Amino acid sequence: MRILLVGNYKADGFKSMRRYGIWLERALRERGHQVTLVQPIPFFSRLGRSQGMKKYLAYLDKFMIFLPRLRWMTQKHDIAHVLDHSNSMYLSAVKRMPNLITCHDLIAILAARGEMPQSPPIGWLGKLFQRWILSGLCSARHVLCVSDKTASDLKALTGHPGGAGSELRVIRSPLNWRYMPSGALPGGLVFRLGLKARESYILQVGGNGWYKNRDGCLRIFSHLANEESFLAVRLIMVGDPWTSAMRSIVREERLGERVIEAVNVTNEELQALYSNALALLFPSFEEGFGWPILEAQACGCPVITSGRPPMMEVAGEAAIFIDPTAPQAAALIIAEGLKRRDDLREAGFRNLQRFDEKTIVDEYCAFYEEILEEKSSAAQ
Repeated sequence: MRILLVGNYKADGFKSMRRYGIWLERALRERGHQVTLVQPIPFFSRLGRSQGMKKYLAYLDKFMIFLPRLRWMTQKHDIAHVLDHSNSMYLSAVKRMPNLITCHDLIAILAARGEMPQSPPIGWLGKLFQRWILSGLCSARHVLCVSDKTASDLKALTGHPGGAGSELRVIRSPLNWRYMPSGALPGGLVFRLGLKARESYILQVGGNGWYKNRDGCLRIFSHLANEESFLAVRLIMVGDPWTSAMRSIVREERLGERVIEAVNVTNEELQALYSNALALLFPSFEEGFGWPILEAQACGCPVITSGRPPMMEVAGEAAIFIDPTAPQAAALIIAEGLKRRDDLREAGFRNLQRFDEKTIVDEYCAFYEEILEEKSSAAQ
């Protein structure tokens, strides 16, 4: 097959979407398919002097320049796959050929509709943009969802995307990097983070999106830090630089040197951090999938996560489940649950078998072939 993968605008910095595109391009090429990963390139946005101006000029890059280019590229491929639901408007450019779109989550759309109580207020332009995205999803004939939770949310919003004859398929994601148990933390990383040799820590991984609940993670740890068996345990937070609200919580809870801010961490360093952590603390309010859960399990790191979908869906039976809105109760559950740390570690390895890359790529290829066959049958 000649497959056109439609990725995200580079300047938007969506790291998880970039990793998804890189993974799928590599996996499909290894199957012998001809794959082109195309994405809008910053041009007008580079002329902006402020971040606000760059943001608005980026729309010219995404729609005025990229859409004609995308229409032209459809002539050279058998099927087009839009890799991110937030680019559903690109479906209009590939509608004359077999196509599909991956829907990762409906968080932004639901927040814009006022259905996410923890979400910060969204302006009128943001609401308008999310309505545009939802309109594109409603027109999609073939939608691939990465979790049952995302599929359920999409059905609730759209009824049945694309109308009669359309299809919504759930295909979960595998690891997008070769995470596995590793040895001790590299000396350079220990020095950079200010750790002591063999110091115990709990790990948190994620960006600063409100749904990641990093504020809540700090509050959970502040209660856990007072438990007798955790008096010498620290918290390492990997991802974006802390927000001012997070720094305020660190001061208010007098966590001081107990919490470490870790930015610009490589995959190799993250693998080592997972492998040597007491556990991963992943108390998200919402997710589309939740890759850190699988990454931690692949490294033999026990997982603590929210007792909500899709976190429960991804973690299976191999996690300690907590209420992300109840920090004190969560700390007590964690302290008790980590007494079975070895059992959680082994259960995590077993759970990973559900996310075998070969099986998942088989499912992708089968979906592509079904879409192509449908188009061929309709043409006869």
